[in-house]
Amino acid sequence: MSTPALQQHYKDKVVPALTKTLGYTNLHQVPRLEKIVVTSCMGKSPDRKVAVDDAVNEIQKITGQRPSITFSKKAVANFKLRENEALGARVTLRGARMWEFLHRFINVTAPNIRDFRGISSKSFDGRGNYACGVSDQSIFPEIEIDQIKRQIGFDLIFVTSAPTDAEGRALLMELGMPFRDMKKANEVEAEAVAAN
Repeated sequence: MSTPALQQHYKDKVVPALTKTLGYTNLHQVPRLEKIVVTSCMGKSPDRKVAVDDAVNEIQKITGQRPSITFSKKAVANFKLRENEALGARVTLRGARMWEFLHRFINVTAPNIRDFRGISSKSFDGRGNYACGVSDQSIFPEIEIDQIKRQIGFDLIFVTSAPTDAEGRALLMELGMPFRDMKKANEVEAEAVAAN
């Protein structure tokens, strides 16, 4: 099986660029993308079981991998939620599927967002991981618009091996993530270089 194009780009271009800009002395210090987690929660839907099935089908179309169903841990009367009731779906992408999904997200899916000016670079967790939300599945090219039964939103979590947000941001920027506030992101990257 051939190496995905974005993975090859990471090896050929991103690793040398990050080594140079962030001043790494060892190739193993260079941050890498470890996994992408795609989740969806159907907590507010009145027909929750059917909604979860729809979410499972949509996530499978988007990622090419069958997601697992998530269940509630405890009963909450205000939300009409029972313990161990199906609540959402989640899939973890690694390897070739992860690289292909990221490539499609950066080059096809994200630009499909209405009035797209880039995605926010503020959603880092303090340990180099990035999360963003997608409010509508119709931006994914794998979804046929006339087949959509309900609007389903997703959370995408990009888990990196970067120890800091600045290094994680630098990795995702080199991979081509279309951040909205690139000027601020570049300033943060300069701070990371100065810190090393």
